[in-house]
Amino acid sequence: MTRPLALCADDYGLAPGIDRGILQLLAAGRLTAVSCLVNGPGWPAAAPALREAPAAVGLHLNLTEGQPLAPALAAHWPQLPPLPRLIALAHLRRLPLAAIRAEWRAQLDAFEQARGAPPAHLDGHQHVHHLPGLRELLLELLALRAGATARHTGCVLGPGFAVKRQLIAGTGGRTLGRQLQALGWAQNRALLGVYDFRGEGYRGLMQGWLARLPAQGALIFCHPGRQVAGDAIGPSRERELAYLGSAAFAEDLAAAGVALQPTP
Repeated sequence: MTRPLALCADDYGLAPGIDRGILQLLAAGRLTAVSCLVNGPGWPAAAPALREAPAAVGLHLNLTEGQPLAPALAAHWPQLPPLPRLIALAHLRRLPLAAIRAEWRAQLDAFEQARGAPPAHLDGHQHVHHLPGLRELLLELLALRAGATARHTGCVLGPGFAVKRQLIAGTGGRTLGRQLQALGWAQNRALLGVYDFRGEGYRGLMQGWLARLPAQGALIFCHPGRQVAGDAIGPSRERELAYLGSAAFAEDLAAAGVALQPTP
């Protein structure tokens, strides 16, 4: 039996080089979804290229990259904080949630104004959408855009990188998954794609993820793109782009009995 795989490229809108790489894979039919960062200056110009994209286009809710869109959050954080600080503040219940609500509404507005359509899905840059306090704000956005799905980060499959996978699930992913299920919101059954952005073995990682893909299917997130100045994971983006656009990826899908399809 062929197993379905949804493959989502994150970080569209972060930089033109990253956008070009993602568009290249979309044109080749190698992605089923794209998640967009919209709080940067390049988003309005980047959005039109996705108008006819043969993939689900969603909003990559951001609190750790760049500057806020909403004045209310900019008053707290002129620059968005690094992920470790955000995680700590969330678990200490010290986040400025009213200002973050305004920020995420502003990001939703920026997405829809430039895209001309609501997001097909909602997720978080660096998985911030599942943190305490923030997952409730995510549920509010889902109520506003009832057709959108949410990224479930509570069942993160390997192989490898067990500590990182458990941190993702344990900082709020499992709790969000239970909330989404109780409310009847659509979500991916499992998530794959976690690694340390080091080394040359992305094909081996993908082969491992494909081997672990459940029969009902799952979502793999990826970060392909052209390397840009100041991007900490730039070399990994180039490696992902090269592999995902290659004949080797098609061969690995076929060998594993996997077909690219929208999120099951």
